[in-house]
Amino acid sequence: MRGNEIPPRILIVDSQGQPVRWAALTRAARYYASGKVVNDLGECLFSMTGGLQEISGERSFVVSSSIVMIRGRHRSPNGRGHVGLSKHRLFARDRHVCAYCGAHCNESDLTVEHIIPVSRGGRHEWTNVVTACRSCNTRKGNRRPEEARMPLLYVPYAVCRNEGFILSNRRILADQMAFLQASLPRHSRWAHG
Repeated sequence: MRGNEIPPRILIVDSQGQPVRWAALTRAARYYASGKVVNDLGECLFSMTGGLQEISGERSFVVSSSIVMIRGRHRSPNGRGHVGLSKHRLFARDRHVCAYCGAHCNESDLTVEHIIPVSRGGRHEWTNVVTACRSCNTRKGNRRPEEARMPLLYVPYAVCRNEGFILSNRRILADQMAFLQASLPRHSRWAHG
């Protein structure tokens, strides 16, 4: 890795193989230094040099795998692995494709579209939102898709925990992606790359 290159995030998983967090290399080094690492699961290795050791005078050196398994089982705060809905995650889930016309757009040209409008009782949740281009969102307005004669091209779904990890990191390494994809449900748009 070159000096000005941003190092990739390290995928930290618990002893059950469940993702815990994306971590900077410095945080991964702390897991190694504190003896919390159980296994290295990734194919990529990253090194980091530290300070001088007081007794030996040698510089400390840590090598981290791209996927690190740590001791213990870590549960999500709400127990279900809920993934918060955000504009960025929604657009990533839907692969930047408008649910009505099928156009692939830049993020700046997309909107969060409520299938059942909020003003008509629709909720702001994964199963009621899709990605829409500005033109289709305006055309649909405050109507349901069937009222606007604009059928959905794909079905919205709630994102699972592993998919949430994929959606929250723009620089995922190939081995990390394969690890996360291995346990995705078949309906996930990220299940097969």
